[in-house]
Amino acid sequence: MKATGIVRRIDDLGRIVIPKEIRRTLHIREGDPLEIYTERDGEVIFKKYSPMGDMQDFASQICEAIGKNTGHIAAVSDRDSVIAVAGAPKRELLDKRNSAELEQLMEQRKSYCYHNGDTKLYAVEGVEKHYLGVAAPITAEGDLMGCVMLLYGENDALPTQSEQQLAQTVASFLGRQMEP
Repeated sequence: MKATGIVRRIDDLGRIVIPKEIRRTLHIREGDPLEIYTERDGEVIFKKYSPMGDMQDFASQICEAIGKNTGHIAAVSDRDSVIAVAGAPKRELLDKRNSAELEQLMEQRKSYCYHNGDTKLYAVEGVEKHYLGVAAPITAEGDLMGCVMLLYGENDALPTQSEQQLAQTVASFLGRQMEP
C-alpha cells in the first residue's frame, strides 16, 4: 500500500473526506459506490466498486459472440476500463483505462457511430491501433454503468446500421441484467 502523507479527521457524523487529488487520480466521482474492507491490523481499505465487474464472464461471452458475427473487435467497459474483449489480444485492451473521449461519449448517454470524415475516437488511453466504430452506453435505472463497443481498424468498412443496433441491443440487455 502506498502512503500519501495526507491525514483527514472523521467528523461528528462519522464521515471522512477523500482528498480531491486522490478522487481525481482514481476517477472517483460523486455518487460512485465504494467497497469497504478491513484488515486485522486496523487498516480500512476503500475500493471503487464496479457493478459491471460482477458481469465480466458474461460480458466476455457476449463479446465472443458479437466478434464472431461481425468480424470486428468487440469490447465492454465499465465507467473506468475495459472489462471484456474479443477479437484482439487481451493484453492490448483488457483492464486498460477508458480514453477521455470514450468517457465523454458515455456521459452523454447516447449511442455513437463513426462516419466517414469524423475524427477517430479511441477506446482506451494510449492505444490508437483500433478506433471506435460503434459505442452504446450501458445504463441501469438511469445510472451509467459502462459501454458496449465495436472497434475498427484502418482497412475496415464503415459501421452499418445493423452493427449500431446490435451494440444498442446488447447494451440494453446488459443494463437490464443489473437492475433489481
